[in-house]
Amino acid sequence: MANLRAGVLGLGVMGRHHSRVLNALDGVDFLGVYDPADTVGPDIEGKPIVKELDRFLDMGFDYCVVAAPTIYHLDIGTALAERGIHALIEKPVASTTEAATQLRDLFAAKGLIGGVGHIERYNPALQAARARIEEGLIGDIYQVATRRQGPFPGRIADVGVIKDLATHDIDLTAWVTQQEYVSVNARTAHRSGREHEDMVIATGTLSRGTIVSHIVNWLTPFKERVTIISGEKGALVADTLTADLTHYENGVIRNTWDQASSFRGVSEGDMTRFALERKEPLRSEHEAFRDAVLSGDTSNIVTLAEGTNVVRIAEELAADGVSHRLS
Repeated sequence: MANLRAGVLGLGVMGRHHSRVLNALDGVDFLGVYDPADTVGPDIEGKPIVKELDRFLDMGFDYCVVAAPTIYHLDIGTALAERGIHALIEKPVASTTEAATQLRDLFAAKGLIGGVGHIERYNPALQAARARIEEGLIGDIYQVATRRQGPFPGRIADVGVIKDLATHDIDLTAWVTQQEYVSVNARTAHRSGREHEDMVIATGTLSRGTIVSHIVNWLTPFKERVTIISGEKGALVADTLTADLTHYENGVIRNTWDQASSFRGVSEGDMTRFALERKEPLRSEHEAFRDAVLSGDTSNIVTLAEGTNVVRIAEELAADGVSHRLS
């Protein structure tokens, strides 16, 4: 079987990472990159950088990665779909729910595979957490709490922290618990002088009663990426910066105080840090998308439908945050 022919649109930070991974991916021929900017060079990974979109698409791709700024995702995704090219689109899939829905429906109508680059799903710590949850390690899930904090990335100009960062937490929480969001609330702040929000504290409820909280900002002078999943039998703590997963087991409680005997709390038990294979999440994401294009099976990728739902929830959070701002 001939290799799939792939390319990248957009040569920012993520575009360069996608190019690197595609150039070394088994079963794929990386043909080049589209980027109209005058500041980029003539080639990357030994492949050409093309500045005209039509000339780029004429190269004959099976699939492409869209790593351009979010505001261009609808136009670029539409151009790819009209050419019959499958697409992995960086998150968020589009600037608005309306645009995301258009892409979702267009790719479905064309019978094309469309995926969204929610890379945290492929982090070894979260992959392992999902597997342990399915095995029943912590029983019913009571709560998911995430913290995603760090300094402002100068490359982000077209969306706020909710669509850029919190969308990771929305997607990973729904995926790792296999539940849908049924309600959300938010408090946002604008502290850096930009148009968009740069801090958010979000809360929500999932379809089986799990409660969630997300602390996300661009104004913390250290980087933190932590997900805490608490259940009836214990808790899992995933650090996606280090790809570590730790299990905290509930201890055994002995109540000697009659008035407290009706309280079903927990105590500290054994702690285990799992040994995980630390495979690069971006490579895992690309392998999953390549396989989806080959087989038509989208069960291991983030679909356009899922990505659209993430944008919808993000917009609900942003709107709720604005509604609670003091005048």
